[in-house]
Amino acid sequence: MGETEKEKLLETEEVRQRIADLKKKVGEMADYIRIGERREKLAGLEALQAGADFWNNQNKAREVIAQTNAERAYVVPYDSLLKTVEDAGVMLELAEMEDGDAQQAALKDTLSECSKADGFFAKLRLQSLLGGKFDQCNVFVKLHAGQGGTEACDWVAMLYRMYQRYAESQGWKVEEYDTQPGEEAGYKDVYFRVEGPYAFGMLKAERGIHRLVRISPFDANKRRQTSFASMETVAEINDDIDVEIKDEDLRIDTYRSGGAGGQHVNKTDSAVRLTHLPTGIVVACQKERSQHMNKEKAMNMLRAQLYEYYEDQKKAEMDRFYGAKSENGWGSQIRSYVFCPYTMVKDLRTECETSDVNGVMDGNIQPFIESWLQMKAAK
Repeated sequence: MGETEKEKLLETEEVRQRIADLKKKVGEMADYIRIGERREKLAGLEALQAGADFWNNQNKAREVIAQTNAERAYVVPYDSLLKTVEDAGVMLELAEMEDGDAQQAALKDTLSECSKADGFFAKLRLQSLLGGKFDQCNVFVKLHAGQGGTEACDWVAMLYRMYQRYAESQGWKVEEYDTQPGEEAGYKDVYFRVEGPYAFGMLKAERGIHRLVRISPFDANKRRQTSFASMETVAEINDDIDVEIKDEDLRIDTYRSGGAGGQHVNKTDSAVRLTHLPTGIVVACQKERSQHMNKEKAMNMLRAQLYEYYEDQKKAEMDRFYGAKSENGWGSQIRSYVFCPYTMVKDLRTECETSDVNGVMDGNIQPFIESWLQMKAAK
């Protein structure tokens, strides 16, 4: 056997070993994520959706759809992984029937298929880190301006855009509930809801204080400024979880919703703000034109926040879901975003960092989220 043929044989064996390793990983992943149970559950949920009376109870229907999407988030990439590995095996068999340049090209295509399988495996591996009680749920998010005045309000607007871009990249839906504009720019507060499979499981990694360092666009002397903003997340809980809210504990304020003005201005007090007097928790919604709908959405958000509040009390971990209650300023940040004198975004919990500031602000925060989830899983 010539040296050239020996090299081809070694390359063929390398590809065969790569496929064998992938098949082993597929089997291990099937057991780890209990793919059989998930298929069975998904089939049952899809059967429910096919029922003629499925939409009679819209709240229950939305809950079933959310559960269906959560199961599909495992089943679909697993099936893609399985098929890709099987296709790679077939491609290798065909490559072995070729010789010369044709074989080399076929082996290259086979390796490309293996790389595609690695991508599906990485997605499943990430899903496997999301095993919390409410990880598969939608999430309510609040952004709040901390130290930094106008700069901090502008920073909130920048973070809001970042999370909108991230949600878009995940195929999630963002629904704005309420905003409190800053005096000159940005927002003092932004409340919004993110709907999508494992939205809470992912975005809970972002909870905490975010610090920005940049040359201020609001300073005529172009001095460097440091600003802070907090990000809070609360899982949207379903109706099966009972949270008692007494009428006497609730203050309901109505006010006129903000808008574009002109013929689109809301001329009625449709916006609703709810204050839970015993805890001091305040939520608001002004998205809908109907006061009734705004109140319903605000109540859902209040139920979610109260549930987490009471859970935190039981566990004596009051900062677990309310990162903003720590000081929204120096020494409390989870991540620093430096625009000047150099460019870097660094997570202080995991040491994950990048110099691609623009990419991060356009929503490329998945590496930070995955690093945090891996750290939590390791602990």
